[in-house]
Amino acid sequence: MSETTIGPDGKSRCRWSDAAPEFIDYHDNEWGFPVGDDHKLFEKICLEGFQSGLSWRTILAKRENFRKAFHNFDYDKVAQFTNEDRDRLLQDAGIIRHRGKIEAAINNAKRAQELVKAEGSLAAFIWRYEPQEDDLAEPQTLTTSPASIALSKDLKKRGWKFVGPTTMFALMQAMGLINDHVKGCTTREKVTEARRAFKRPT
Repeated sequence: MSETTIGPDGKSRCRWSDAAPEFIDYHDNEWGFPVGDDHKLFEKICLEGFQSGLSWRTILAKRENFRKAFHNFDYDKVAQFTNEDRDRLLQDAGIIRHRGKIEAAINNAKRAQELVKAEGSLAAFIWRYEPQEDDLAEPQTLTTSPASIALSKDLKKRGWKFVGPTTMFALMQAMGLINDHVKGCTTREKVTEARRAFKRPT
């Protein structure tokens, strides 16, 4: 089976992009492009945690509701959430009403504050785990990697929740720490160029 698919506009894309109409824009304009913004990285960590056991389509459909519920994933604001906020979110049908995942997001906001204080920024910390090109397998053949395992282990050591190696690998794919667009995908070269121009946070 081909690793690519031809979209309605005639462009070749990663095969997963044809699973739902809304995936095309996400694939073309977000997935794989490098991100150095702390709030966007925190958002993705949280959403990947909420996705655990579910489809990304479910999360993508509810993403704006998540952003509203979690103050655009401003971890300084989320860290102040109380038990009453947790209970309110458990009644919010616009998001995933999973107690463990909601509590993890609140916990991780506090851990993010600690990490930023210790390391300077969330972005600087996460981008330390960018793998070397020589360490990468063929695109979309893995669900974990040595780098995602190391990042997961370090975050767990710091008290983060729902940050397993598979979740961290998905973070790396989406946030551009690796270019996992398959060969033949028209977006792959765009991501390559964006990664080349991206100034790694320090």
